[in-house]
Amino acid sequence: MITGVQDIYLNVTDMEKSVAFYTAVLGMTLKHKDKWWSALDCGGVSVGLHWTEGSAVPKIPQDSHGAHAGATLTLRSNDIAGDRKTLEKHGAKVLGEANQPWGHMLVFTDLDGNILKLMSPK
Repeated sequence: MITGVQDIYLNVTDMEKSVAFYTAVLGMTLKHKDKWWSALDCGGVSVGLHWTEGSAVPKIPQDSHGAHAGATLTLRSNDIAGDRKTLEKHGAKVLGEANQPWGHMLVFTDLDGNILKLMSPK
């Protein structure tokens, strides 16, 4: 029987750089780290980073609204403008931003091209 979500994970090429990005830039808390796997806490949700052994993370079709395949990790933000500056300063690529009746959204990639979103609901 399913009892909950164990984790959501992303593939990364450089564990050290990725852990630094996800902790220092995105504010997640490191719970475990080894060569192959790092577990982070993001507001009670476990986010994993899985090392690709240096192989590039495959690119997926995308546009300013995000990924066209797979899943997208959406993080809640109360300061998207400030977070955007921090993300860009630390190597994230902004794909798009939209202010809609349901909220403000920023779509970006991490250092490996994984697509994530920031959301500030209205």
